[in-house]
Amino acid sequence: QVQLVESGGGLVQAGGSLRLSCAASGSIFRVDHMGWYRQAPGKQRDLVATITGGGGTNYAESVKDRFTISRDNAKNTVYLQMNSLKPEDTAVYYCSAHITHFGRSGYYTDDYWGQGTQVTVSS
Repeated sequence: QVQLVESGGGLVQAGGSLRLSCAASGSIFRVDHMGWYRQAPGKQRDLVATITGGGGTNYAESVKDRFTISRDNAKNTVYLQMNSLKPEDTAVYYCSAHITHFGRSGYYTDDYWGQGTQVTVSS
């Protein structure tokens, strides 16, 4: 069984900062790419940022130069540092990870999602 647990969301004023964390746990063999997505009320879930196992990053245009994704491979954890937050960044933020794990009959590879953490930016 593999789990992703997010933390770090909350309420912040425009221009402020927040740092999200997402830790993967369970019978993990390898964690490949990890990422953050967000979903605002009434909208689809959109990519925010991704990071490969080797540290390569990709960002949505709307968050470039404000958000930074990073990871700690020893802890199977991905972070999202969010600076200069804007009201339009308000959403539920979800982490995702592509994980190979041990199962009853061998190795399995799946995409896993966290439960989501609310980020609210007030104007």
